[in-house]
Amino acid sequence: QDGSYLAEFLLEKGYEVHGIVRRSSSFNTGRIEHLYKNPQAHIEGNMKLHYGDLTDSTCLVKIINEVKPTEIYNLGAQSHVKISFDLAEYTADVDGVGTLRLLDAIKTCGLINSVKFYQASTSELFGKVQEIPQKETTPFYPRSPYGAAKLYAYWIVVNFREAYNLFAVNGILFNHESPRRGANFVTRKISRSVAKIHLGQLDCFSLGNLDAKRDWGHARDYIEAMWLMLQTDEPEDFVIATGEVHSVREFVEKSFKHIGKTIVWEGKNENEVGRCKETGKIHVTVNHKYYRPTEV
Repeated sequence: QDGSYLAEFLLEKGYEVHGIVRRSSSFNTGRIEHLYKNPQAHIEGNMKLHYGDLTDSTCLVKIINEVKPTEIYNLGAQSHVKISFDLAEYTADVDGVGTLRLLDAIKTCGLINSVKFYQASTSELFGKVQEIPQKETTPFYPRSPYGAAKLYAYWIVVNFREAYNLFAVNGILFNHESPRRGANFVTRKISRSVAKIHLGQLDCFSLGNLDAKRDWGHARDYIEAMWLMLQTDEPEDFVIATGEVHSVREFVEKSFKHIGKTIVWEGKNENEVGRCKETGKIHVTVNHKYYRPTEV
């Protein structure tokens, strides 16, 4: 979702946008389809796509040398926290070392003095929080392979900034959502499932920890914050958040309220269910497989 909104935002600002896309046997450009000059024929206008991957340093050097960009936004990642426990090594390679490969490519191409670099950092760095609220100086305590990989990326960005005077910043973004968010993220899973229940296509869906709390913002707003961070005179890391916390349970209740249903909770822990007050039907169950090994 972030790359899609960012490309849209930058094109509106008059930028020529270059994106890196992984090769796939099926089209994986659904969220940027509308940004092509001719969406039906995939004819490019001011958005140009290059095949590449954050695990391949040669292609990154080649693309950066060819494009010679003035701003680089590294939003590339295996970004699903729960899945990072299953794909821990891959997550480290892409999210951690991938950032190093990009920074090294900038240096190799001799663009240290002409490029501004944005790193998509994350509130997952705070993990087991050491103070409330969290701010730029709060100690990090990541609680997932994703958070640990992003921690390496964070510090390697700081390292390049201090060692080579590269304009490089970390945006420590709290959760940001939108209709373009992947369907296996909890906000989309809830909103899509509630829509299917409303349309009679689904009776019930399962979630993990209903009491997990998150700070949810909108991706479009956070994209503007990324861009603003690169428009400053001095590179500086910032936390981007709404400052409001809500639970998964609350998200479920509000979503059902939107289709005129009131959810009443019954039972405890894994036996808890969400029942519709109006019809008596169970619409939500809890499944332990959706719990994280360590919660933030």
